[in-house]
Amino acid sequence: MEPVIEVRHLRKTYGDKVAVADVSLTIQRGEIFGILGPNGAGKTTTVECLAGLRHADGGTVRLLGADPQRTPAAVRQRLGIQLQESQLPPKLRVIEALRLYASFYTGPADPDELLVLLGLQDKRDTAFADLSGGQQQRLSIALALVGNPEVAILDELTTGLDPQARRDTWALIERVRDTGVTIVLVTHFMDEAERLCDRLVIIDDGRVVAEGSPAELIRAQEDERVFRLRLPEGAPASVPAVLAALPDVTSVTPDGGEYVVTGGHRVLPAAVLALAERDVVPEEIRTLSRSLEDVFVRVTAEHTDTIEEAVS
Repeated sequence: MEPVIEVRHLRKTYGDKVAVADVSLTIQRGEIFGILGPNGAGKTTTVECLAGLRHADGGTVRLLGADPQRTPAAVRQRLGIQLQESQLPPKLRVIEALRLYASFYTGPADPDELLVLLGLQDKRDTAFADLSGGQQQRLSIALALVGNPEVAILDELTTGLDPQARRDTWALIERVRDTGVTIVLVTHFMDEAERLCDRLVIIDDGRVVAEGSPAELIRAQEDERVFRLRLPEGAPASVPAVLAALPDVTSVTPDGGEYVVTGGHRVLPAAVLALAERDVVPEEIRTLSRSLEDVFVRVTAEHTDTIEEAVS
């Protein structure tokens, strides 16, 4: 299948500042595709170039077979965007906003059907200023979808929402994807990406440092094992140093009265054996599952170390 979106070696600078150094990615139809990264990594600039809102300094972008850099009008009717920060006039009512935005498109969605889809039917006559933060976010998504887009870009979808509003928004995005919309999700929340994304890229310092499905990226870290260890009262003070000296152990970190032990495949039996040889019986041992957040921390740290080595 021809990709819905294809970006090759995208570059964008602002004077001496390089916002996007080299980003390449491919997105297939019907995916929820995540773009992750620390603050200032270049995520928002990437999608703004992708949508034709900013002019790139280098590279190529194809969206739905067109070049939004050269002919943004060619994709405008087929693309919906929810920007990181958006505001409406305080007194503008929900239904008025939807009808206004619908007037910009040749084949818009039915505003009343969108209200039902996003759970805003009871707020149709409510002013924007009187909506809760979660309701304003849902309205922002509705405005991104009112043009019946084939692709929707959602930037920092749940920033500032409470846990329940975040989960409600996640369920909504999954329903939107099920209608056939390809979704580009920009976020720095790892749990959000792990829950929603079919595939993703992690961007750091304007470059792609990891790519794949959340499960693939997590599996790639399985050469490392982590467990938490609580020692009994009266355990020799030398125990952490003994563990750290084991060949299978890469780190022993104190954390709230426990120790987080990291190492290779045999780190757990090696540590238990070393404790048994010293007549130390742990109060508690808990193995820790790898997560996308672990992957994120590792790959961004490795990228930072690589840059520092190159500079020095």
